[in-house]
Formats: sequence, C-alpha cells, structure tokens
Amino acid sequence: MEIAQKMIVILIAGVLTENFILSKFLGICPFLGVSKKISSSLGMGLAVMLTMVFATIFTFPIYTLVLVPLKIEYMSTITFVLIIALFVQIMEMVMRKYIPPLYESLGIFLPLITTNCAVLGVAILNIGGDFGFGLAIFNAFCAGLGFLIVMLLFSSIRERVEQSDIPHALKGTPITLIAAAIMSLSFVGFTF
Repeated sequence: MEIAQKMIVILIAGVLTENFILSKFLGICPFLGVSKKISSSLGMGLAVMLTMVFATIFTFPIYTLVLVPLKIEYMSTITFVLIIALFVQIMEMVMRKYIPPLYESLGIFLPLITTNCAVLGVAILNIGGDFGFGLAIFNAFCAGLGFLIVMLLFSSIRERVEQSDIPHALKGTPITLIAAAIMSLSFVGFTF
C-alpha cells in the first residue's frame, strides 16, 4: 500500500472507525467532564491533540533509539508517562501565562491530560503499529483530530440538551450518558 493510501486509512480510522473516545473508550474523563461548553471542549481537544502529537514526537525516537537497543522495552510505559507529564506541565505553564481564560475553564482536567489513557494509548499503539516515525506522528494527529471532533460534537449536543425539556429523572448525568451512548452507536456505523 502506498503512503497516500496509508494516510487516508489512518485519517479515516483516527477520526471515524477507531476513534479513541467512541470506539476504544479511552479519554472518557475529559469527554464527560469538559464537554459542557463548546469553548472548553475546543481548548481541551486542541490540548489533547497537541499532547498526542508531541508525545509521539518524543516517545517514538526514545523507544527506538534508547529502549530497544538497551533491551529495556518493558520500561516504555513509565518512560512515556514521564515524557507526557513533562510536556503537559510545559503546556499548562504556557496556557496559564498566555491564555488564562482557557486555563481557568479547563481547571483540573488540564493536568489530568498527563494520565489521559488516550494520550498514552496513542504513544503505545504507535510503537506497536506498523508505522515509521512520520506515519506515527500523522496517526497521533488523526487520533487527536478525532478526539477534538468528538469533543466538539458532544459539547454541542450537551448545550442543546441543556435547553431542552428533559424529564427530571433523566437530567444531568443520565441524559449525558444516554447521549454519549447514542453518539457512540452512530460512530460504530462507520465500521460496517
């Protein structure tokens, strides 16, 4: 398969068929916690996408050039978590200084990107997949793009639901989980 075809397959998989939130159920905490407003969903989606890309940029070479030659591949998970934590701390400091409203709207969920299983999942899947360095970065970008799109779609659904007349028993978490389930089912339709 030529490179352009691989990129198209990666794009479709990252955004639709193998979406990290709706297909792999990774990154559910920010999906449910930050998706109340479109602005905070956009900020979180972009932050996660940047983290996925930069985590891949740093973890892929460290794995292939350091861990594999030293035969300590078993240290990959802890190494990846440390690299992701470092990048998130830098991103948090930059946001606090240059984009305070976004920093405030993301709140506790910004440092939680460090332990976001979607970010770690991308880093681990990139080293286990049949990717070179360039395709691994593109895969991380597409996974992040899928994360961003789902966050934006879900936040628009939640804003609309907030304005609707919902039975009292379904208000809050129940209707949110029902909407998430229906949205997940709609994305499963892309796999057939």
